[in-house]
Amino acid sequence: MDFLIPSAHAAGAAPAAAPGGGGLQFIIMMVVLFGLMYFMMIRPQMKRQKELKKMISELAKGDEVITTGGMVGRIDAMDESFISLEVATNVTVRIQRQAISAVLPKGTLKSS
Repeated sequence: MDFLIPSAHAAGAAPAAAPGGGGLQFIIMMVVLFGLMYFMMIRPQMKRQKELKKMISELAKGDEVITTGGMVGRIDAMDESFISLEVATNVTVRIQRQAISAVLPKGTLKSS
């Protein structure tokens, strides 16, 4: 019945010491992991933010845009931080510039 209970054996010699450089390998692994995270997550996000900032700075009167809330309209008037957006005939909404999420191609909205 010895096969059900493992036998205890006395330790013969002291276990061998861990090879040197274990800390260095950990540091290298962390640097590689951070590098991967930078190129997979941080850099693309910074690129998207830069493109969005450029798009917002290039807005002009008459551009057709989509807001972050999903409203679609044509830019009627602009100032430094706000935009007047015509969403329907004689219906104008004033929103912040940062609320613009995309610029549509000209002629997307049809005049009624």
